Amino acid sequence: MKNYFSQCLFSRDLLGSVVVFLVALPLCMGIAIASGMPPAAGLITGIVGGLMVGFISGSPLQVSGPAAGLAVLVFELVRTHGAAALGPVILLAGLIQVAAGLCRVGIWFRMTSPAVVAGMLSGIGILIVASQAHVMLDASPAAKGLQNFAALPGALMTAFDGGTGKAALAVGLATIAIMLAWEKLRPARLKFVPGALLAVVAVTGVVQLASIGVKKVDVPSNLFSAITMPTWSGLAEVFDPTLLIAAVTFAFIASAETLLSAAAVDRMHDGPRTQYDRELTAQGVGNMLCGFLGALPMTGVIVRSSANVQSGSATRGATIMHGAWLMVFALLLPWLLRMTPVSCLAGILVYTGVKMVNLGQIRDLAVYGKGTAAIYLATTIAIVATDLLAGVIIGFGLSLFRLALLSSRLKIGLHNDATPGEASLHLEGSATFLKVPSMARTLERVPNNTRLTLVLDRLSHVDQACLEVLREWSRNASARGCELVVDWKALHSRVEGQRAAA
Repeated sequence: MKNYFSQCLFSRDLLGSVVVFLVALPLCMGIAIASGMPPAAGLITGIVGGLMVGFISGSPLQVSGPAAGLAVLVFELVRTHGAAALGPVILLAGLIQVAAGLCRVGIWFRMTSPAVVAGMLSGIGILIVASQAHVMLDASPAAKGLQNFAALPGALMTAFDGGTGKAALAVGLATIAIMLAWEKLRPARLKFVPGALLAVVAVTGVVQLASIGVKKVDVPSNLFSAITMPTWSGLAEVFDPTLLIAAVTFAFIASAETLLSAAAVDRMHDGPRTQYDRELTAQGVGNMLCGFLGALPMTGVIVRSSANVQSGSATRGATIMHGAWLMVFALLLPWLLRMTPVSCLAGILVYTGVKMVNLGQIRDLAVYGKGTAAIYLATTIAIVATDLLAGVIIGFGLSLFRLALLSSRLKIGLHNDATPGEASLHLEGSATFLKVPSMARTLERVPNNTRLTLVLDRLSHVDQACLEVLREWSRNASARGCELVVDWKALHSRVEGQRAAA
């Protein structure tokens, strides 16, 4: 502790905590609104992410809190099952994360295909833009992304016909404009000032001074009154198959996003590396507490984490202090938060959603093959057209199919030898069931009365399907005056788990 103060670590963490707090404050409220929950739920999650998870985290410089990536899932769950179902689901999701961390499977979440993760984030970004565009009009979004896009022209016409929609749209667009301008024109000495906070302060000031009639954020005078603990009946309902699937989905996506974010944070600094199992366990503890308090689910979030690193934070103290700032602000200055226009926070989320849709990734992923870029696009489109879970499953399915294709590369060469009636079949690579049609067509081209020698020198693997094709051809070869010459023992040694001989 003495070294913490004598080595200027405290001063670095103090500055970093203030910067992260300024970034987190509008995002916590905005993500809550995008999730169909009250802003206080997002603030509580931010506080838990700082004070609790920050203290036990396996990634000291990573900041945890409500994430835009989960907003779509929360919105759909709350709309379908009600806000009362959220707490038990998040509680169970956290329990799954704790179990996964204790079983030391944290590192396995990093096996997720980068194309699927990128497509997932892009799809979520598009859904956020579609839903928050309606909130920018002081209107309510629909449950599905395509419905939001289809309803947007009508919502715009309604806004310009009367009501507060026109003013709300102006507030949201002004917020986005300020953030864009600040990103381009921000002086170097003010780089620690987040554009989102500057936009909120400026736009809120104008709205208050001009008495513009738009919807404002609803924050209770006593933050503790926003805590809604799950009931016993609510906890029992979590065993409904639909809610069980939701809990597993939350746990998986939150864990993948957290651990991928932690890996990115590790590349930003030279300090201690992430302990993935400890981080996964810490996230589970945080989500269990958030579920118990009726708050939003949390993940490790890259925007706040990168702000933490770039502001010079040295230890986990910055993350913990940012949670304390959130709690003090929410408890002592709720009247200030209630001045914030809802459309202003929606503008921040639209800006964030657009940033999540990085089309430049198509070019980057295409370097590793057109199939990788196709998986990214397919995942994105599937998420927008269906829902997050279905889109991710489709992305994983395509990734596994591509992996099967790549692992089944097989060169088949049929060569006539110098001796009449002699030929050789060269197999190079991995002979799997996907190559059965090619192998069968090649064997059909073998002329009658041919002695065919199978060359296995460069064959690394053969599965049962291809083995059966060779056996069947060998059994029927005599009818055509043919013969298959093969070292069956050597061939069987290339079949995983195979012990029998022909």
